[in-house]
Amino acid sequence: MVKKKRKNLFERFANWATVATGSSAAFITAIIVIIVWAVSGPIFKYSDTWQLVINTGTTIVTFLMVFLIQKSQNKDSKAIHLKLNEILASHQGASNRMVNLEDLSELELDRLHKFYVQLSDLAEEEDDLTCTHSIDAAEENHRQKLSSYRAKPHYANARAKKDTSK
Repeated sequence: MVKKKRKNLFERFANWATVATGSSAAFITAIIVIIVWAVSGPIFKYSDTWQLVINTGTTIVTFLMVFLIQKSQNKDSKAIHLKLNEILASHQGASNRMVNLEDLSELELDRLHKFYVQLSDLAEEEDDLTCTHSIDAAEENHRQKLSSYRAKPHYANARAKKDTSK
């Protein structure tokens, strides 16, 4: 069981601010501020200062919200990855190689995506919902094919020629 640690001040504030700013009350407050600002336009004769107030206010709020949203998204993403890793680790048929895929490069993820598209195509051809495929199963099939291929005489002859040509 994971021991709960006491959250630091910023962590508590960020959690509170994320919940507060994502609420209906925060949205209604923002609308009220905009209405008050718009209604006050004629009082201030739609001056540059009047426009600057809303521009500056929204810029500051937006700037700060970017960091709150990113912190919240990072935390949620980490929690989701951990939950998925737990599912992978606990499922007998799942490949443990899928744990920490987020550390792969974009190119590696694209290659893996193409592999799963191929597995999906195979599953469609088989028309059997209970049939499963995994990277490990595909690699085992590849190993079996390779050992079968290596056992054939033409492979040994080609290998010998390659070794003597060095």
